[in-house]
Amino acid sequence: MRVEELILASASPRRRALLEQLGVSFVVRPCSLPEPEAAPPGTTPAAWAMALAWFKARALAERYPDRWVLGADTLVACAGHLLGKPRHRADAEGMLVLQARYPSDVITGVCLVRLDSQPRRQLHCSVTRVWMRDDPALRRAYLDSGDWRGKAGAYGIQTVGDRLVERFEGSFTNVVGLPTELVSRMLERAGLRSRFVREE
Repeated sequence: MRVEELILASASPRRRALLEQLGVSFVVRPCSLPEPEAAPPGTTPAAWAMALAWFKARALAERYPDRWVLGADTLVACAGHLLGKPRHRADAEGMLVLQARYPSDVITGVCLVRLDSQPRRQLHCSVTRVWMRDDPALRRAYLDSGDWRGKAGAYGIQTVGDRLVERFEGSFTNVVGLPTELVSRMLERAGLRSRFVREE
């Protein structure tokens, strides 16, 4: 069976590492278009995450219509707020304080698309509920580490940010940035060779 080469429309090293675990051949082609800055009024967090994933995947699929393209976008919803990547330390601290007071939902939208003569698209999302510790000293140490930069919700569970997490319900890899169980099923439905990954 010929292995089709997938395009990953993301520059995230975390997504790249997770996709490598699925045993599928792929190349990285980040989406170069600027993302929309805000969700339209009334858009749910899940719908917005999927819309951003579709935006990224479609941009690459239009350039490579004979290839499968995978796009993903992760955001954090907490107490009615959408938390993207923090702009500065104070912004990151505010996000972490909010998440220490209320449980948050880490939402990753995933889109797998091919725009050849028979266009095909799969669009799904994965949600993981996260509870954080309210520990000011631990929070300050984490902020001092700088690990919050470039991460939705201001933390990375796969690095030192895991000390802030008390518990979670759902996919661990979703919090990292790519829900591997979901993506594996999507790749299999598309006919791409992959290895199903079972999360503990």
